[in-house]
Amino acid sequence: VQLQASGGGLVQAGGSLRLSCSASGLNFDNYVMGWFRQAPGKQRELVAAITSGGTTYYADSVKGRFAVSRDNAKMMVYLQMNNLKPGDTAVYYCAARYVTISRFSIWGQGTQVTVSS
Repeated sequence: VQLQASGGGLVQAGGSLRLSCSASGLNFDNYVMGWFRQAPGKQRELVAAITSGGTTYYADSVKGRFAVSRDNAKMMVYLQMNNLKPGDTAVYYCAARYVTISRFSIWGQGTQVTVSS
């Protein structure tokens, strides 16, 4: 089982980035996919999540700016991040949890997002 995140980088405030996460080795349709982030000195937080049916969740801090989507056939999940702010700077992680379990148990490596002011 593997999750591989990509798409991070350096962007100016107000800019956009799209993160991608590819999954392998799991029955993708049975998993809720999430994006977490962790900034230096802060706890990891759930940014967005999406079920196989397309139901989404967003943290209040990113509502209206970020959009999570998934392609079940390609086993991919995306995070479109618009109007980025310096406070969005963090390492972003893709994660998966089995639909009947509340804890995210499968993690990808992080991808750094840096937003300059």
